[in-house]
Amino acid sequence: MGTTTGAHSSAGLLHRGIRFVNRFSLHILLVVFAALTLMPFFWMVSTSFKGGEILTFPPQWIPKVFTLEWYARLVKEVNFVLHFKNSFIVSITLTVLNLLLNSMAAYAFAKLRFPGKNKIFAVLMTTMMVPGQITMIPVFLLLKNLGLLNSYWGLIIPATANVFGMFMIRQYMMTIPNDLIESARIDGCSEFRIYWSIILPLCRPVLATLAIFTFMGSWNDFLWPLIVLFREEKYTLPVALANLNGQYPTSFGLLMAAAVVVVLPVILVFLMAQKYVIRGIATSGLKE
Repeated sequence: MGTTTGAHSSAGLLHRGIRFVNRFSLHILLVVFAALTLMPFFWMVSTSFKGGEILTFPPQWIPKVFTLEWYARLVKEVNFVLHFKNSFIVSITLTVLNLLLNSMAAYAFAKLRFPGKNKIFAVLMTTMMVPGQITMIPVFLLLKNLGLLNSYWGLIIPATANVFGMFMIRQYMMTIPNDLIESARIDGCSEFRIYWSIILPLCRPVLATLAIFTFMGSWNDFLWPLIVLFREEKYTLPVALANLNGQYPTSFGLLMAAAVVVVLPVILVFLMAQKYVIRGIATSGLKE
């Protein structure tokens, strides 16, 4: 009897030891991958504060002397404030309109009844398989006829509504009980009042998630602004940064300082809304 108990105890200790080794190995692997992921970002930030030691070999990961020279040149010589303002206006306006229009459409497909609702939704879903590059020329010609080239609206209007955002919000709204909406209707609430005062507050996680995706996509977009904008005073940050690379081919410190300024707003937006992201993604596909 004692031998059996001792054998079970040894097996239990062995099992716990194996689990500990597996978990420890997994954590080590995750730390290595995290370090590899953060290395380019750390190098970018470090280089933006370096002086004459940018091209030294072996490379200096931490500058011996910190300098703000590149950030000062960025503001004075490149008119970076103007391009930052352009990107900020376009990204914020696009994000707000995208959330508003997509949530309206999602509410209609999730909670309203009208003929052909499912068929229309299925047709919209099929458009997600069409690459955006295919529609660039028709949209460009349409904007040209409307006189919207080289303007903020030329960047904003084509992306104010998209099927992915509508689908994402619609799936989340499907998890909201219909009894809540019926109760509001019985109390005399209009459909817009139900949408604005009841549904939207409950959809904050998925709206925050979509806001991050939309803001990041607009802030980092390069191809479409390059096509639509042809005057430097309207350039967004990615386009201005690409031109900066051509104007200052050897000023790596200037390029790294510009890259740091470009990526900071995206990081701040994500940090402010990160608590909603996982919840929004996890619950957006619970109910069909």
